[in-house]
Amino acid sequence: MAGGACRRVLPDLVKTLRREAPKISNQTLPSLRRAFSLYDQINLIDSVPEDQLRFQGYTDTGFTVNGVKYEGSLLIIDNKLMSWSPKRFSEITVESLSIFQIVRPVPEILILGCGRHIEPVSPELRRFIRSTGMKLEAIDSRNAASTYNILNEEGRIVAAALLPYGETL
Repeated sequence: MAGGACRRVLPDLVKTLRREAPKISNQTLPSLRRAFSLYDQINLIDSVPEDQLRFQGYTDTGFTVNGVKYEGSLLIIDNKLMSWSPKRFSEITVESLSIFQIVRPVPEILILGCGRHIEPVSPELRRFIRSTGMKLEAIDSRNAASTYNILNEEGRIVAAALLPYGETL
């Protein structure tokens, strides 16, 4: 019985659809910027020029940058990566960031990766960073690596000082 009813309904449905003219809508297409998902935007960032550094992963003890695994803390200035001496957040001092007194051009922002948790930055360290002309963004190291990637991809002059994600006070 169900099969017989379908055989009678389908031809009627097809005839109805053929008789009705398609409705034309004057809606505009969404801009491509809004149509991209966050996933698409992240994938676009994967195709950075070879001379730009890009964090691709992290562990409790280090980072992967441009396919190379680095252990320990890292300092990135002007797309140049170097080992950085602090092992814990409490070891980040004016002295450990003194290179910024001579770096030119001065980065517009220093992204400070605090390890697993965001830590309060001492007033002395904040004053020093401000005296160099930089802004400071102190966040956990996982988000610091992502933020560095985005700002660097935008072509901004950015520096990063990151403790491994597993580090705490």
